Amino acid sequence: MNLGSVTRYLEGEVIDEGGKDKESKVAKLPSRFIERFVLKGIKVDLIEPGRIVCSMKVQPHLLNAGKFLHGGAMATVVDLIGTAAIYTNVDSDQSEGVSVEINVSYLDAAFLDEEIEIESRALRVGKAVAVASVELRRKKNGKMIAQGRHTKYLAPRPKL
Repeated sequence: MNLGSVTRYLEGEVIDEGGKDKESKVAKLPSRFIERFVLKGIKVDLIEPGRIVCSMKVQPHLLNAGKFLHGGAMATVVDLIGTAAIYTNVDSDQSEGVSVEINVSYLDAAFLDEEIEIESRALRVGKAVAVASVELRRKKNGKMIAQGRHTKYLAPRPKL
């Protein structure tokens, strides 16, 4: 692949037929688009303080070139579902927080239309730092697909 092709792949097709720059399709997407894109079709099966269990079918738009669930989509699930488990235990005087660290171990593949289960547990929710674990498993046999950990900084809300 040549450098121009790589650039166009990363930036999106931003040049029209006349050779003029135009806005990328990605730039036109609504804010926070990624959450809905990755979690499309998710179902919350259980929610309790410090724990969430969800399920979803692997959607075609989440597949990589190898035709299985993209690692970036799994990392986004770790981020979003881990955050949700943390928020089941957050005090109202804490802000939404920001991610400090996310790590994911990819253990197996999940394929198109395969039903997966996502379980997240808040391991610690302190005054400033929270940690969640997230596991993605095949729903039919419980085999683990990925295991992640998400650490967030929870800043106190300003008291004005």
